[in-house]
Amino acid sequence: MTGQVRTVDGRVAGRRGQATRQKLLDCLGEMLRSSPYRDVKVIDVARKAGTSPATFYQYFPDVEGAVLEIAEEMAKEGTGLTGLVSGRSWVGKAGWQTSEDLVEGFLDFWRKHDAILRVVDLGAAEGDKRFNKIRLKILNSVTNSLTESVTELQSKGRVDKDVSPAAVAGSLVVMLASVASHQKGFQSWGVKQTELKPNLALLVHLGMTGKKPTK
Repeated sequence: MTGQVRTVDGRVAGRRGQATRQKLLDCLGEMLRSSPYRDVKVIDVARKAGTSPATFYQYFPDVEGAVLEIAEEMAKEGTGLTGLVSGRSWVGKAGWQTSEDLVEGFLDFWRKHDAILRVVDLGAAEGDKRFNKIRLKILNSVTNSLTESVTELQSKGRVDKDVSPAAVAGSLVVMLASVASHQKGFQSWGVKQTELKPNLALLVHLGMTGKKPTK
């Protein structure tokens, strides 16, 4: 909305300026899907958006700054992943459904945002706290909900009290993130997408409940 977007020097961007800024972000997002992050230059983004590098620098300090903007918006959407776990049952057939829904939602989110997530992972791996914060924001939305679910199962005697809810939840989420970012790689091992989901859901269900699912 007008008044909420500012230029690098602090001026409020008007409607046309906001549209230009968004077009630059959209073009950058498209380029990240087909080009290595390090190869994307300001002049190329500006040319694709039909504007000039000077205009780009009105809204972003550099390519990395613009990438962080895209990543922040993606992370906001990622917090919605908590809905795949929060308030869901892990008992009986409902528990298997929860496992399947979590896996499908996670894999779908990673496929949709594959390009920007690769950049976020790269930045986090290199120790950039800004990218690491974004990555944790996405993962924590699921980790916290899973932790609460394990704690609830423990209170009802369905999970051993020696189990650490946070350790189980964190391990499962890291596994999901790793598999989700490696989806194309599974094909080289002869694993079909239709095989990946149910087997990953099985691991999630076993990790959460310690039991084979009721289908």
